[in-house]
Amino acid sequence: KENFEVKFYGLGGDDVFYNQIIDIVQQTPLEITHYNVSTGKATPTTDVFSDPTYDNGHGERTFVNNIGAAWDFTPEKIDETFFDGDIQCLGGTALVPYLHDHLSDLLKHSKRKECVTVVNTVFDFRNQKSNPDKPWPLVDSFADYGLIDMLIMDCEEALKISNTTNIEDAANYFSTTGVASFVITNGAGELACWSNGKLFEKTEILRFPVSNYIVNKLKTKPEERGDTTGCGDNFAGGIITSIALQLKDKPKGKFSLPEAVSWGVSSGGFCCFTVGGTYLENEEGEKHSKIQKIINHYIEQIS
Repeated sequence: KENFEVKFYGLGGDDVFYNQIIDIVQQTPLEITHYNVSTGKATPTTDVFSDPTYDNGHGERTFVNNIGAAWDFTPEKIDETFFDGDIQCLGGTALVPYLHDHLSDLLKHSKRKECVTVVNTVFDFRNQKSNPDKPWPLVDSFADYGLIDMLIMDCEEALKISNTTNIEDAANYFSTTGVASFVITNGAGELACWSNGKLFEKTEILRFPVSNYIVNKLKTKPEERGDTTGCGDNFAGGIITSIALQLKDKPKGKFSLPEAVSWGVSSGGFCCFTVGGTYLENEEGEKHSKIQKIINHYIEQIS
């Protein structure tokens, strides 16, 4: 926290869930003065039905989402301080309908401030329900993909947005959109990533495995297993952390995509050992130390 400040902008309801979230987040370094309350509305919630034994212990989940107060979170509720950040992350906007429908406008505002933009997607319950046979909308036009410096998706989301049927075709599609870089995760399978050289060094489509360290630990120490809730968000957090670290030391265009993937894979994998997506530290730096150990194993694995 001596080098970075992380602020969250969001909207909850005036209910017990909001208070629970505040209790958890106050135990972390996250700055939440812009996490506000919508009076008379429920806090957005998702019920997660988890099966940790699915796919030989890799786990799987089913979600039931209640948008709640997120219906009230319009672009006007994001004040100008958001756009003062060096990195602006728009995460899971499909769960915040009016932000999602104006994602291009928000990205254009960010680019006017010359910020690094990160978009990480989420299952689009709303558009899947209303148009199950059509691609999920993300930005207003094909050209607006060029406003995104890093796009993070899981395989299902990537397939639905690109209207493709496999990860290879989805990766090929996104490499033509103008997005500066992307990562497509694939559960326990290999992820796909790519960069056009604008933020990370230019690469062809690359494939990376999950962490053998995590897989072996899940198999040999099942008593330490948590669940897979939050793995995708923690993967995105690892990527964002790596972008922040590299932004301090390298010019844009020279960032290492394998380095960012190592952070994402390790952070997402570490989440498998907690129930829920938030790891509460016993002392400052504890999570960083634990994830750095996984990163070191992963770098050796992929080398």
